[in-house]
Amino acid sequence: MSKTVFLGMSGGVDSSVSIYLLQQQGYNVVGVFMKNWSGKLETSRGVFDFPCSSQADYEDARQVAGHLGISIYTFDFEEEYRNRVIEYFIAEIKLGRTPNPDIMCNKEIKFKVFLDKCLSLGADYIATGHYARINKTEDGIYHLLKGMDSIKDQSYFLSTLGQYELSHTLFPVGDIPKSEVRRIADEIKLPNAKKPDSQGICFVGEIDVNAFIESFVGENPGDIINTEGEILGQHRGLYFYTIGQRKGLGIGGGIPYFVKSKNLETNQLIVSKGVDPLDLYQSEVIIKELSWTDKIPVLPQQLQAKIRYRSQDVACLVESIDKDSLKIIFDEPQRAITQGQFLALYKDDELIGSGIME
Repeated sequence: MSKTVFLGMSGGVDSSVSIYLLQQQGYNVVGVFMKNWSGKLETSRGVFDFPCSSQADYEDARQVAGHLGISIYTFDFEEEYRNRVIEYFIAEIKLGRTPNPDIMCNKEIKFKVFLDKCLSLGADYIATGHYARINKTEDGIYHLLKGMDSIKDQSYFLSTLGQYELSHTLFPVGDIPKSEVRRIADEIKLPNAKKPDSQGICFVGEIDVNAFIESFVGENPGDIINTEGEILGQHRGLYFYTIGQRKGLGIGGGIPYFVKSKNLETNQLIVSKGVDPLDLYQSEVIIKELSWTDKIPVLPQQLQAKIRYRSQDVACLVESIDKDSLKIIFDEPQRAITQGQFLALYKDDELIGSGIME
């Protein structure tokens, strides 16, 4: 009897080709479109409109489902998304940190709320269009590996998944390059074969992030100072800036300045001068709120770290501080370590865990 897979359809080409690949492997595929954002945002400061592409994305998903001959359902997780992702995002922003809503969306929505609901409805697995791979070894352990397409690899965004999630998940496009996904989409004449890749916040899409933040917290102007304490200008609010940022500071007159740190007590934004300031680099960082794909590895150990999605992996020594925190010592100093961002740990191509940088 065929296994049943509930596949999260985004309306994009990756999840659409995933349906076809699963069908070729003999699975019974059911499409699910997750409605997590409607565009209207009500905060203590009023009601704001942040239109998203969900209706257009649903129409694309519906057409693909019809083209491939599968059923499609809509799950409304808007309340869960607001409570578990947006509230996290804003709480972190208020602390002066730079959160990653996409990782939290995967952790709390796709691989928790969505997974649980699908399994309760009789699914054997869920599937998504992520570029990552899952390998089960003879000892029964599930390993999360980078996608074969190194440019599109999305394992970083899945760095909070554990054995339970991995054992019930399939990533059909993880073994092939993006170019092959596009070729298949053309070959089977998918209605969305030419659709560009999505950008922006998970389920919210391409919005003005600063306007989104402002709808919750407003503005809170203060001084921009250099590392010597000289006032160079004014900022709108520390919430709107991240470590290593250059654009949008409104200072310098052609001289490059980069955000070095934030002082929440004095409401000051501290900037460093220069093309590539040395004081933006650091050799170690503490990570907390740890997640492991399996058991905690024996430490200390040499691994590789990824400090943001597009950064290169860097060799590091991982040392245990206590059961809730690790010290990461980089072989080479890293630029713009950003509090609140996730650091993913790899052993070659295998993602083994992650934590939030302090």
